[in-house]
Amino acid sequence: MDDLDKAILILFDESGAVDSDLKLKAKEYCDKIKEEAAIYRICIERLCFSNLVQVQFWCLQTLHDVIRVGYSAISPEERYLIRKSVFSIACFEGLDDRNVVRVLEGPAFIKNKLAQVLVTLIYSEYPLVWSSLFVDFLPHLSKGAAVIDMFCRVLNALDVELISLDYPRTPEELTVGGRVKDEMRQHCVSQIVRAWFDIISMYRNSDQELCTSVLESMRRYVSWIDIGLIVNDAFIPLLFELVLVDGLSDQLRGAAAGCLLAVVSKRMDHQTKLSLLQSLRISRVFGLVNKDGDSELISSLAALLTGYAVEVLECFKRLNSEDSKGISMELLDEVLPSVFYVMQHCELDTTFNIVQFLSGYVATMKSLSPLREKQLLHVGQILEVIRSQVLYDPMYRDNLDVLDKIGREEEDRMVEFRKDLFVLLRCVGRVAPDVTHLFIQNSLVSAVASPSDRNVEEVEAALSLLYAFGESMSDEAMRTGSGLLSELVPMLLSTRLSCHSNRLVALVYLETVTRYLKFILENTQYIPLVLSAFLDERGIHHPSINVSRRASYLFMRVVKLLKVKLVPFIETILQSLQDTVARFTSMNCTSKELLGSEDGSHIFEAIGLLIGMEDVPLAKQSDYLSSLLTPLCQQVEALIMNAKVLTPEETPVKVTNVQQIIIAINSLSKGFSERLVTASRPAIGVMFKQTLDVLLQVLIVFPKIEPLRSRVTSFIHRMVETLGASVFPYLPKALEQLLSESEPKEMVGLLLLLNQLICKFSTLVHDILDEVFPTIAGRILSVIPRDVFPSGPGTNTEEIRELQELQRILYTFLHVIATHDLSSIFLSPKSRGYLHPIMQLLLFTACKHKDILVRKACVQILIRLIKDWCAKPLAEEKVPGFQSFIIENFATNCCLYSVLDRSFEFRDANTLVLFGEIVLAQKVMYEKFGDNFLVHFVSKGLSAAHCPQDLAEQYCQKLQGTDIKALKSFYQSLVENLRVQQNGSLVFR
Repeated sequence: MDDLDKAILILFDESGAVDSDLKLKAKEYCDKIKEEAAIYRICIERLCFSNLVQVQFWCLQTLHDVIRVGYSAISPEERYLIRKSVFSIACFEGLDDRNVVRVLEGPAFIKNKLAQVLVTLIYSEYPLVWSSLFVDFLPHLSKGAAVIDMFCRVLNALDVELISLDYPRTPEELTVGGRVKDEMRQHCVSQIVRAWFDIISMYRNSDQELCTSVLESMRRYVSWIDIGLIVNDAFIPLLFELVLVDGLSDQLRGAAAGCLLAVVSKRMDHQTKLSLLQSLRISRVFGLVNKDGDSELISSLAALLTGYAVEVLECFKRLNSEDSKGISMELLDEVLPSVFYVMQHCELDTTFNIVQFLSGYVATMKSLSPLREKQLLHVGQILEVIRSQVLYDPMYRDNLDVLDKIGREEEDRMVEFRKDLFVLLRCVGRVAPDVTHLFIQNSLVSAVASPSDRNVEEVEAALSLLYAFGESMSDEAMRTGSGLLSELVPMLLSTRLSCHSNRLVALVYLETVTRYLKFILENTQYIPLVLSAFLDERGIHHPSINVSRRASYLFMRVVKLLKVKLVPFIETILQSLQDTVARFTSMNCTSKELLGSEDGSHIFEAIGLLIGMEDVPLAKQSDYLSSLLTPLCQQVEALIMNAKVLTPEETPVKVTNVQQIIIAINSLSKGFSERLVTASRPAIGVMFKQTLDVLLQVLIVFPKIEPLRSRVTSFIHRMVETLGASVFPYLPKALEQLLSESEPKEMVGLLLLLNQLICKFSTLVHDILDEVFPTIAGRILSVIPRDVFPSGPGTNTEEIRELQELQRILYTFLHVIATHDLSSIFLSPKSRGYLHPIMQLLLFTACKHKDILVRKACVQILIRLIKDWCAKPLAEEKVPGFQSFIIENFATNCCLYSVLDRSFEFRDANTLVLFGEIVLAQKVMYEKFGDNFLVHFVSKGLSAAHCPQDLAEQYCQKLQGTDIKALKSFYQSLVENLRVQQNGSLVFR
């Protein structure tokens, strides 16, 4: 063993005994040897005489690198030596008379690496230099299994490295691959096929593993060689014989099935393909698939049958003659029962898309109306396939029930996996609705009766099918209970499931009942059954909190739809929900239970919708509402009174409890309309006013607790909609408390409330707004930048994001004020001091803000202010200095310079809308300021932009005309012309 051998052994050592420094030195030594001119000789010599597999692998890898990277620099004589040596090793020949090591007797990874080296030579030399490679190899196959195995490995490597289009290829590789295939087709493929046939015939009983290797190589080549070499009276019978004979190994039989699949899948004219498929008599293998569903052979047969079915279906679609369609349908009818079987019982190749195939088949049925008996049978089998595919695996039952990490992942996977299957179900339902109805009904009956160890998954699948099928039903069909629906829904409601405690079953049961509510709407005799389903342990009283809360949400939807039909049941419903209501607002709930949108509060919305109807007598309505609001308000008052004596440990629990109560009251109020509480039943309105009064105390007692402020603010929003103008007396106190905090997040909440008030009441809120605007303006202007926010690393902080949100809402606030006849607020004595900074902010934002929609809003605000504050030309100024600010700053900077900037992209839809507002602004300025605007804009703006005189005159004419579209079109072309002339020379302000 010399130094190179030692270095290679150190390099490949995985025992951990060699330290990293020594490994590094060994690598450096080996790399240095690689750089020697005669490295290929060193490699070839060691391949012949070293029995160390690490050395053999290193030499083969180095040869591979030499051929791939530096082959063109080697002389023809040296190339010949490499070629001859590698070929001799692959063919089990010695290079001379000395005793040589046989590489072909080594491990598989060495032989695969040798095959890769030979393929690299093929890439460089075949066929121009070494055209006889394959013909030269074939005589050596008589040496036996070792050389045959090596030949298969070379063919496999050639397919993987160069020929197969299943891998990404460079344009050069595609060219070389095409050249290799053309040469092989012309000169050696027929001999290779003959060799395959002879080897399989000779070794089928003595060396089945070798025959399997040959067939697996052959399968790769069927797609591009002459199909006649395989589809003939010799090879096809041999392949079927291998598949059908019992005594052979599953691997060999599976490999033969793989070759038949390659034949079936080969691309060709569809009429020729149909003749081929017909000639195969594939029915010979049907009997094999119902034996052992897990064996390798069954998987191969499943792939063969599904591949065959796909090809037959494609022939049916592509061929138009009646004869061809008839033959295709006969072949399909013949193979489909076996295909349905393997879909349900076998592990299918991932390349086969069950849904895609079945959807294609169902689509053909639409043209075969009415369906024949055989097709109706197939529909039933398709439905059975769908059912078997959508079943959950029982091994995940506990994970799914408690919804741990594994359960959540499995549920997400199945939700995604089922989507296409449910689409297929609805397609089948449209083609054969009666069969589908009956199947779902039978599935449900069968699932309910199934043993408890399978019961959960069977029931969940049957309910899911019923739920999914409902998505495609029209409202009319749902209401009238078309088909078997009039039997299915009552059966669903009256069936007691032994597995109802399971989370998945309970959820899909409630979802399904909710989906078919329109049937209940027309068949009110079933309302008691629906209420039981939601109010007992199957729904809101289910032991799982996930189910209970989902049931609360779904029950709210039930109430929304059935509404007045539930009035006779209100007493029963409220009685059933007493414990649920108490639990939601109890003192001992934790904030962890509040996570997510389904927090259980929907039950209060449902109650509100029920008791908020005018169909409920006033006395009853008052009693119901009082029985809910009074204890809740008393709890809040008790907490407020004891706030000062709360310990630090008690405070979080109490605060969470107040939050729950506010959420409950807020949800409850959604069921009461403004008309009912202010006009028809003001006594109800009084109750909500008293509640608002109590909750406003929370802001005073807990001013620093953001979640509470947020909940109370949300309730004020609700009361604005519910109480209408009668909320006004409570607003000063509410706004005063909300203004006590000046954090950006709190300011955003306050602005949203003011926006709602302005949009609902317009000028009625003038006095309230006049009072709070100066404080708001002062605070916001002191924290947001007057120009742009900082950018770059470290600037995307929570604080910056909050300020950006505050700025965005501020512009909305100013826009709402301006567009609701409240612009006088800006001019009141208290607010006048903020006019200048607000105008500067609006101007900068209209010109420069990166959000086009924000820029548009600012332009609209300024347009509205021009209309409000400026009379016709020559009239006295209402706001001294405003006209000159607009003409000298807004007109030139926003209406001209900002649009000349190339970042103003006319191809963007939002930018075009902004441009329309800018053009409108010019029109308004001309109407209000006349020549004062026009002269300044042309002499100072357009002239600075080097606008030609004739274009400036055309602009004046268009502006003075009445066609705003023509003005917009002209102004866009003017801007584009000026951009070309500027070519970046104008520095915009």
